[in-house]
Amino acid sequence: MGFETRPDLKPLYNTVLVGDCLSELARIPSGSVDLVFADPPYNLQLAGDLTRPDQSRVDAVDDDWDKFASFADYDRFSRAWLEHCRRVLKPNGAIWVIGSYHNIFRLGTILQDLDFWILNDVIWLKTNPMPNFRGRRFTNAHETLIWAARAQESRPTFNYEAMKTFNDDLQMRSDWLLPLCTGPERLKTASGEKLHPTQKPEALIYRVLLASSKPGDVVLDPFFGSGTTGAVAKRLGRNFIGIERDPDYAEAARRRIAAIEPLSKEVLTVAAGKRAEARIPFGALIERGLIKAGDTLHDPTQRIAARVRADGSIASRDASGSIHKIGAHVQGAEACNGWTFWHVRKGPNLVPIDVLRQQLRSELAAGR
Repeated sequence: MGFETRPDLKPLYNTVLVGDCLSELARIPSGSVDLVFADPPYNLQLAGDLTRPDQSRVDAVDDDWDKFASFADYDRFSRAWLEHCRRVLKPNGAIWVIGSYHNIFRLGTILQDLDFWILNDVIWLKTNPMPNFRGRRFTNAHETLIWAARAQESRPTFNYEAMKTFNDDLQMRSDWLLPLCTGPERLKTASGEKLHPTQKPEALIYRVLLASSKPGDVVLDPFFGSGTTGAVAKRLGRNFIGIERDPDYAEAARRRIAAIEPLSKEVLTVAAGKRAEARIPFGALIERGLIKAGDTLHDPTQRIAARVRADGSIASRDASGSIHKIGAHVQGAEACNGWTFWHVRKGPNLVPIDVLRQQLRSELAAGR
């Protein structure tokens, strides 16, 4: 089943909708969102105040929005908002959901029941977790993010090469070591208290959006809170739609986002890797006159030569074929990358034919 983006979504770009999550989600057109980041209520089930060993009170999450009468009530609410999220996602859209041991397993089950296709679970390892003050359990030092495609057949964005470059040319792993939101980034009330009890660090959302969205994409956050998703989306050139039930949080988020300076277009270009590049056959170089039929190709040592034919094949010694086949043949090898093996003379220089391929690829990209 496919969707088309309806034009009436654009008035919602880069806005914070104040109201009940389910009611506001119903306003969003089907098939119009590229990515969802959801930080829903965790249903922490706190009973009474949480105190430190010195009996001082911990500023824990005890807000009404995190209270549910039962697990069944929480599941009904979770299924309802996740159904809406699946409806508003484009066919190749994806969702990130974050939670703790209180709720993430329930959310994972509902995601699969709704035919989302789980791609990864990512562990956010906190460098500075809150201690376990009662001393009856292990310190909760991580939260879990589930990354899921809208459906098994979806092809969601994954900027693999960009994340590998980001990670010093190593594959990005599914355990992310990041600190809690502290210092100047943490929004405070006029009296100096935390504005929002569960404000997520921008570094976490930055990594999510850099990995799984593109500039210009629409990112929906149905539990907007203090606006971290919107702040990072604006900086990275994405459009956001936020939904927040608390008008004070919504207003604080708007002020926060208004102060963000978006990055320039050229800075937002990410490493794409070979798989993302347009395929250029050797014959295309002949068509464009970058290499002519009758030209001679050489190996790097200039001991081996091959003549270019009009059909894009090359001939050397007793064989003819593609640049790859003949490159392997003249070396007595099983395979060869003809693009880097063969060179052509341009003036006084011997140039790898791959340089001409990259030149043509750039010309084609510029002409789009």
